[in-house]
Amino acid sequence: MWNKYVLAANLEDALSYLEAEKQKARVIAGGTDLILEIEKGMRKGIDTLIDISRINALREICMDEDGVIHIGALVTHNDCVSSKLIRETAWPLAQACWQVGSPQIRNRGTLVGNLVTASPANDTITPLMALGAAVTLISKRGERIVPLKQFFTGVRKSVLEPDELVKEIIFKKLEPFDKGIFLKQALRKAQAISVTNLAFVLRMSGQKVSNAWFALGAVAPTIIRCEEAEQMIEGAELSSLDLDKLVEVIGQAASPISDLRGSAEYRRYSAKVFSRKALGFLVEDSYKPELDLDPVTLAKNTWTSGLDRTIVFEKDGKQPLQLIVNGQLRTFNRGIQKSLLHLLRDEAGLTGSKEGCGEGECGACTMLVNHTAVMSCLIPAVSLHGCEVRTIEGVTGQEGQLHPVQKAFLEEGAVQCGYCTPGFVMSAVKLLEEKPKPNRDEIVAAITGNLCRCTGYYKIISAIEKAAREMADE
Repeated sequence: MWNKYVLAANLEDALSYLEAEKQKARVIAGGTDLILEIEKGMRKGIDTLIDISRINALREICMDEDGVIHIGALVTHNDCVSSKLIRETAWPLAQACWQVGSPQIRNRGTLVGNLVTASPANDTITPLMALGAAVTLISKRGERIVPLKQFFTGVRKSVLEPDELVKEIIFKKLEPFDKGIFLKQALRKAQAISVTNLAFVLRMSGQKVSNAWFALGAVAPTIIRCEEAEQMIEGAELSSLDLDKLVEVIGQAASPISDLRGSAEYRRYSAKVFSRKALGFLVEDSYKPELDLDPVTLAKNTWTSGLDRTIVFEKDGKQPLQLIVNGQLRTFNRGIQKSLLHLLRDEAGLTGSKEGCGEGECGACTMLVNHTAVMSCLIPAVSLHGCEVRTIEGVTGQEGQLHPVQKAFLEEGAVQCGYCTPGFVMSAVKLLEEKPKPNRDEIVAAITGNLCRCTGYYKIISAIEKAAREMADE
């Protein structure tokens, strides 16, 4: 694990520490990938983590006068899902972000972090590749812009230098008459890594395709572009395309591997099937994105606060960590290497939140950080210095009684072994703060980050529905 943790107040300080440490340091923002990589030994020799998550200047989504969209390094997947600009001018990206992980992961994980991880199965890289995106890399030496198709050099490898970080993602917006789509095949509907995914973008001039971008994920060492197929379609009438021939050409571009999620043969077949499906949707103009205009995020718009100065925590240092836990200021003089979950369980005695998987997949550790649901097993506690944290122990109703959600869980029989229950309650409480009168689909969306081995979910959904009714009556 790390020995030094730099909580940067500004970009200049982050770059200075990165230049000084280089190979011994890694930049961290959301941490949903990096923390797991460190724990599994995939990132060795890391002595220092440089946290940029409090630099609010990197949290912007905006469009300049040339119609170029800028997505800062701290923009999360749920930020994109909630962004009217992204939904209207980069809809394949919004579709992909909505299918990443769970609400808790989407609240913490960043698009730039997805790019830096450089996994060929990462969902958001594919639409960004199809949108012709580039990344702005910055170091003390200056800035450089690298097209995304040149950024990746292999599985989990990129051209990023040890003293550089990704400042932002940039790409040209889609016009209303352009067409785009993102499709993903996975082993389940939520919290699943892609078996295959794709993003197709067509720039239209009347009924003709002026430009085309076809990107495939999880079928090669990196996300790939199908340039031969792109050239075949450019300048053609959309209604006259030979879709079967196009699909064959797209399929030939794939060079997948076999793993636990699927064989190479199956992936190649899947890529062709989904390509045919996507092209059919685009030609017929019949695709309806599965994205609500007001999606459930379990989040508050801004969940971090800036810093007046850069703070350095060292393994044996004297800098204390302070958190506002369930409304009370708590000071910790040890545990800087611990996750938020383990710090509060080990050092504060708050054992209500559980560790079910330690990988951000089960939701048993769900907590609210600055009123936003997160997986506490994946968050370095020191990254939240000065922030508000609410655990299951902080969930109460009026006059210290049970919260309506807790009461409904008992009355509806939504609790069996109870191990997952704290996480479900936290997600449900946040849902009812966000949407006091949720429909059934919104309830299901809210608990996609929480797994239960006992109840089959029906009683849990019924309990949340009952709590919503009772809270509305009150």
